[in-house]
Amino acid sequence: MSLAGGREHVAIPGPSVIPDRVLAAMHRSMPDIYGDELLAVSDEIYVELPRIAGMHDGRVFVTISNGHGAWEMAISNTLSRGDKVLVLESGRFAVTWGEMAAFSGVKTEVLHAPERRPVDPLAVEARLRADITREIKAIFVVYTDTASSVMNDIPAIRRAIDAAVHPALLMVDCIASMGAERYEMDAWGVDLTLAASQKALMVPPGLGFVWAGPRALAAHRHADLRTGYFDWTARTLDGPHYLRYGGTMPVAHLYGLREALTMIRTEGLANVWARHAALADAVRVAVEAWATPGGIELNVVDPSARSNAVTTVLTGSIDATRLSEMCVAQAGLTLGTGIGDLAGRAFRIGHMGHINPPMILGALGTIEAALIAMEAPIGSSGIAAATRSIARALR
Repeated sequence: MSLAGGREHVAIPGPSVIPDRVLAAMHRSMPDIYGDELLAVSDEIYVELPRIAGMHDGRVFVTISNGHGAWEMAISNTLSRGDKVLVLESGRFAVTWGEMAAFSGVKTEVLHAPERRPVDPLAVEARLRADITREIKAIFVVYTDTASSVMNDIPAIRRAIDAAVHPALLMVDCIASMGAERYEMDAWGVDLTLAASQKALMVPPGLGFVWAGPRALAAHRHADLRTGYFDWTARTLDGPHYLRYGGTMPVAHLYGLREALTMIRTEGLANVWARHAALADAVRVAVEAWATPGGIELNVVDPSARSNAVTTVLTGSIDATRLSEMCVAQAGLTLGTGIGDLAGRAFRIGHMGHINPPMILGALGTIEAALIAMEAPIGSSGIAAATRSIARALR
């Protein structure tokens, strides 16, 4: 019997739930793309985006793409063929970013994090100290890896770079985390940040963002991988409006993004971060309550390295595929599946963007019901633990 007759809840770690306000803002006839109305929308976006990332000195660029397009923009505008980058692996996506750079003729070296743990800043410092010739031009790291749900300590990595007195650019992928996790680009000494629209920024896939600090902008002057579409120099703020976007602007997405940024500004960015932390805590305590030897457990070992945007759950002897299929087919809940090395032995819960306690508790209750229906071993009630966690936040 299926109970999935109501509105489906998609709890994957992006694309996330799109607010009705954002959908309504996007649902419009196309305006005059040369008129003042769309220019005003664009101007608002370019004012708000630096605030979201904590950037006060630099420039933000918007590309009509997914996050992979933001990767490409970052690579092509700062690096040259034959340059070397150090890729800090903590899951799947930093390595994939590095593979894209290698395709463009950049040499890559991967520094692996301990299994199920974040990047080790001491290992970063040691590797950079060993780079006597300063061959490494940039460091790629993901703030929150969407596959593993590991969250890296970006300020600690910056301190490691400084301790090694190394000039490499620090480039941080915030695709999963921008708008969900506390992030302060300038204060943390990040040279380049990138993100995308479809996660905590609450807009459908289609926009990539790159925040370039002074050192990244300086590197741009000598980069020889520059391409016509992604080139920062061509994306001037002073010329025709369409040059900001490399051509005809993504009209509906711009209206949606303005609305999403307005929602974040109204709630207050610090409050947005606090909401994500409270709801992520509820997810984590639920998983810890379900945990049994050989059964359910959190993938990330270190509590301080657990993301507030996504939680990856190992299933041990429990059939992860069957659990996911039962949740979606019989209860209307779509979970993120394990990907990469975790395929078939994990599921992921996205808790980013437009979320609240009814959504989180509903997802957790459905997972618990499915586990019970499967006669899977669980330690105790996760939904009871999550309810208590949210009660503490409500006080």
